[in-house]
Amino acid sequence: MKSYWVYILKCSDDSYYTGSTSNIEKRLSEHKQGLIKGYTYSRRPVELVFSEYFNNVNDAISAERQIKGWSRSKKEALINGDFELLKELSKKKWK
Repeated sequence: MKSYWVYILKCSDDSYYTGSTSNIEKRLSEHKQGLIKGYTYSRRPVELVFSEYFNNVNDAISAERQIKGWSRSKKEALINGDFELLKELSKKKWK
């Protein structure tokens, strides 16, 4: 069975990058070495701050897309494992 990962990297400019992969060790190495000419290339060094395993590629891609749309505070709650705060931040604010 193939494994899939969603991961968050903290970049040198203090921003976060969210991605997904089937080989997290290889992908992290590629980011760190600058082999991926994308968002993280000019923001190295990068540090892995979160990863989650999925059995299904579609679930991993769905989670990646969801996290990419989150605010910085929601991403940090996830990174810190603060699920109560994450739940609170996920509630819609109605005016």
